Amino acid sequence: MSKFIDRVVLHVRAGKGGHGCASVHREKFKPLGGPDGGNGGNGGDVILEVDANVHTLLDFHFHPHAKAGNGKPGEGGNRDGKQGADLVLKVPDGTVVLDDDGKVLVDLVGSGNRFIVARGGRGGLGNAALASKARKAPGFALLGEDGEELDLVLELKSVADVGLVGFPSAGKSSLVSVLSAAKPKIADYPFTTLVPNLGVVASGDTTFTVADVPGLIPGASEGRGLGLDFLRHLERCAVLAHVVDCATLEPGRDPVSDVDALEAELAAYKPALSADAELGDLAGRPRVVILNKIDVPDAAELAEMVTAEFTERGWPVFEISAVSRAGLRPLTFALADLVRRYREEHPQAAPKRPVIRPIAVDDTGFSVLADPEEPGGFIVRGTRPERWVRQTQFDNDEAVGYLADRLARLGVEDELVRLGAEPGAPVTIGDVTFEWEPQISAGIDMVPTGRGTDIRLEQTDRVSAAERKHASRVRRGLVREDEE
Repeated sequence: MSKFIDRVVLHVRAGKGGHGCASVHREKFKPLGGPDGGNGGNGGDVILEVDANVHTLLDFHFHPHAKAGNGKPGEGGNRDGKQGADLVLKVPDGTVVLDDDGKVLVDLVGSGNRFIVARGGRGGLGNAALASKARKAPGFALLGEDGEELDLVLELKSVADVGLVGFPSAGKSSLVSVLSAAKPKIADYPFTTLVPNLGVVASGDTTFTVADVPGLIPGASEGRGLGLDFLRHLERCAVLAHVVDCATLEPGRDPVSDVDALEAELAAYKPALSADAELGDLAGRPRVVILNKIDVPDAAELAEMVTAEFTERGWPVFEISAVSRAGLRPLTFALADLVRRYREEHPQAAPKRPVIRPIAVDDTGFSVLADPEEPGGFIVRGTRPERWVRQTQFDNDEAVGYLADRLARLGVEDELVRLGAEPGAPVTIGDVTFEWEPQISAGIDMVPTGRGTDIRLEQTDRVSAAERKHASRVRRGLVREDEE
């Protein structure tokens, strides 16, 4: 028997980008053939797509980890690495995606709707793409970026036009079974229904869906019973129908008190999608009262007594019997009319067009802030400088010099000077902290002295940490000045 799962935690990881290749073309009688290192392939994305044939989040319950394909590294001979394969995850219609802080990222409604939840890392450029007039044969390549990795919460909120609300054993499942072709489990004990049941109802030219929500009890909005697990399935319903058991033998219960208790729970529940389809809170949805089980004589008399009180509230009242099917025809027509009226007032929104926002002329693409934890230090933030740092091989001097040139051309060097940065000041970009050297002529094209080297990194008058440590040992008489 299949299991219904409507809330899961999903761990997704996009693919890593492949590293660029640092290669020089070699051929007999053709020395110095030039750089021919290819670019690394981009990592694959993790994509959620609505599929009409998927009705539960069961697959993610048993397989909570999802990983897209990694990009392949570039190769010599100008061969680019293969792109990582995207991972497309099929989800049911009505799936809401939240981050680990509970913020709604996207509401996936409509078959075929897609959303990229984790983007793959960029592939690094090979040395063929990094060649320039001054750097004709780069001895380095850029590293590939890691893909995005995050934890998501997927919640399934049933997409139904009419939601049936009521106490346990009120006859909601029986009503769905006679209104539609759905065959939910029906028994004579409370909480028979443990999962929402959807049924499709045709009335004249109108076809609508009905959701049978598991029984609610007082305190459901605070988590009692199955309340919080299934109240969310009412969030998208345009019409709420109270199904009242007029034949209950429980002491202290009657149709009016049952409806008032459920109304209090609906008013107390705060939907996460309060702005979904402009429906508003549950307390403001149109109501219908269905007095069930009138095939029982005492229930029929009770239904007749309370009808006037519900009518005074402006709610349509219908006396029915799901067993004998009495009163179902006018109920079906009334529900179809309410749904049709709602659809006329809320036409389906047109698909959103992509919006292209040009970069402002005064946008530098980065910001430099004082480091609150390091006196005299600075933190550089921005998409480009942080990406450049992640793609740099710090064991290759030429790659570090290339990074310094890029940062200088972006304006980071000038901004540090303007803010009063001193030589040797710790500057943090992303996860890397380095000592700022303003005298290495960053941003000026330099002729490389050799592959993988940069003469500017060797030309500094500032005393290194190793030299300061050695001088301290000499002053304390631990070693002679000529000793290492």
